[in-house]
Amino acid sequence: MIKLEEYKHLTENKAIEKLQAPLKAYLPLIQHLGKVCVPIVNIGDSVSVGQKIADAQSAVSSPIHSSISGRVSAILDWPHPVLGRCKAIVIDSDTEEVKSEKSKVRSQEEIEKLTPDQIRGIVQEAGIVGMGGAAFPTYIKLNPSKPVDTLIINAAECEPFLTGDYRLMVEKTEEILKGVFVIARCLGVKDIFIAIEDNKPEAIEKLKAKSEKLKVKVLKTSYPQGGEKQLVKSVLGRQVPSGKLPLDIGVVVQNISTSFAVYEAVYQNKSLYERVVTVSGSCLENPKNLLVRLGTPIKELIDACGVLKEEPAKIIIGGPMMGLAQYTDQVPVIKSTTGVVLFSAKEAKSILPQVCIRCGSCVRCCPMGLVPSLLNALSEKGLWEQAKENSVMDCIECGCCSYVCPANRNIIQAIKRAKAEISRK
Repeated sequence: MIKLEEYKHLTENKAIEKLQAPLKAYLPLIQHLGKVCVPIVNIGDSVSVGQKIADAQSAVSSPIHSSISGRVSAILDWPHPVLGRCKAIVIDSDTEEVKSEKSKVRSQEEIEKLTPDQIRGIVQEAGIVGMGGAAFPTYIKLNPSKPVDTLIINAAECEPFLTGDYRLMVEKTEEILKGVFVIARCLGVKDIFIAIEDNKPEAIEKLKAKSEKLKVKVLKTSYPQGGEKQLVKSVLGRQVPSGKLPLDIGVVVQNISTSFAVYEAVYQNKSLYERVVTVSGSCLENPKNLLVRLGTPIKELIDACGVLKEEPAKIIIGGPMMGLAQYTDQVPVIKSTTGVVLFSAKEAKSILPQVCIRCGSCVRCCPMGLVPSLLNALSEKGLWEQAKENSVMDCIECGCCSYVCPANRNIIQAIKRAKAEISRK
């Protein structure tokens, strides 16, 4: 792992602000790992906030809900932050914020009577997915196929610039912990850890003050500390074997924002139609943490941060290490959008790659113990089987290898290509 400049000072002390709901929401039919959803509304239909508008058609999928009230005006191809383009349901707001009839708050007594299966059903119906970026449907992780003994809540937020999870922990501590205990009930685990880096002192203090029934594990700040396998190793000292998941050694990892979403679904009967997004970067006059409705074009988030100091040369959704550059500011916020980072022309300047000097820097920093320089060479030659034999599929795409490479080689892009080619076969 490596030490990065954090740039979290730009927003870590900025309280979460609620962004005004958009006048037009663009809700992609896929916002998760798995199959694309199918619309269950038609053009011209009226919809309310939190109403289900697209349903899952397979086990690995997650329904989508309207983030505003209004009328469905179109179902069309629209920019997508991960896929480039995708079918999206477009909703024109009536500005009345009519809530779904299902928005009934549950009493504590009702919640205590819920069975694990009922909780999983609520989480599934609410459309909750992993909100740290992976977007894997949460209800599946709440129903492990193997015995588990430990739940780790991932509060590392190790990407530079991002502070949305941190602000949520500071401002919604009790609600997050309620969500954590609901998750633990589903899993039937004895041991619960919240894993957090030591650069979040206020959140650590608040969590420790209210965490009698779980352990707060403070970790050294490094990247990619928040990777699932790295987190399991750092917290428990257990090694997840090559090609396996934390589940295979009895561990389930959930994100801190996902825990908050579970709280909202179970306690407030609220579907996942908004989330906290960090909007940051040197081009912004006033970077912020915003509570944003899904489907809001990122231009509206950028505009909410005041006049630009400089026109951005690159806009990234997610953090700068694992995020994706966008070709338009009309791309909408989806369930996995953790941040929007704007880079200036100087910061975004690309440097031509040089010949590998075999320094070994990429090998020393790889958190998975791989040999990135070898995988890069195999990918460039199209030797996919050899790349597979050298464990390319274990790469978590953290980008450390490219970051430290003194020859500026695009190692991570080559590895991603190898993984894609192998998956395609």
